[in-house]
Amino acid sequence: MRILLLLATNFAVMLLASVTLNILGVGPMLTSNGLNLTSLILFGGIVGFGGAFFSLAISKWQAKKFMGVQLITKPRTEEEAWLVSTVQRQAKQAGIGMPEVGIFEAPEPNAFATGARRNDALVAVSTGLLRRMRRDEVEAVLGHEVSHVANGDMVTQTLLMGVLNTFVFVFSRIIGSIIDNLLRGNRDRGGGPGIGFFIGSFVAQIVLGLLANMIVMWFSRRREFRADEGGAKLANRQSMIGALEALQRASAPQMPEQMAAFGISASKASGLRAMFLTHPPLEDRIAALRAMP
Repeated sequence: MRILLLLATNFAVMLLASVTLNILGVGPMLTSNGLNLTSLILFGGIVGFGGAFFSLAISKWQAKKFMGVQLITKPRTEEEAWLVSTVQRQAKQAGIGMPEVGIFEAPEPNAFATGARRNDALVAVSTGLLRRMRRDEVEAVLGHEVSHVANGDMVTQTLLMGVLNTFVFVFSRIIGSIIDNLLRGNRDRGGGPGIGFFIGSFVAQIVLGLLANMIVMWFSRRREFRADEGGAKLANRQSMIGALEALQRASAPQMPEQMAAFGISASKASGLRAMFLTHPPLEDRIAALRAMP
């Protein structure tokens, strides 16, 4: 239902944008460059959402490949049995299907959740997390990741990326057409796009892409606070705080770029770089948990 609602909303926004841009005379301007506004918006939607949903569809496969996740299909140790039973209990509390549970080799404490559907997800923890955190803290981390799944964060972020990718694709080409027309004036109208269109579109796509990425990262940071709150409820608040404090004491976790947004923690940054972080500072997350009613 969430996917259908957001897709319907995006379709309505694109339809409104098409009508508005035609009224403003953008349609005829694009036509002079051999482009059709309606086709551009439709193609932009296919490209924008196609790439985002493809990434979501392969997210579990990608996680297993890049992180070397070993799934616990049949627990071999007491620790593995505890992990599976804890995730099973938390998934039931959260109202989702039982995720796959796995462990990946990494000296740093970390964990992630991914998957295209709430009832077909993957939750994995690092060996470093199991070695360096108390069991109640591990339980809180598992609750954090289960909350990501229950909140539908992976799907929501994918839809947000699809919407933004569509607008980047369309508006970069509109900007390119505007620049091309300004450079050519009344000369050579109707002869197809000129060099101004290609350069303008290329530069606009880079700039708009950076702005879109900042929005996606802002959402990613906000969802971490919600997942922390969920982890506190599925385990307990002090254990969630203890887990985040343990991450503060650990060295900066190293995860492949493809998986950075899915981990429980990420590297630090300041200034402009902080706007492109997938996670908020740990001290801010701890403060938010302590302020919970």
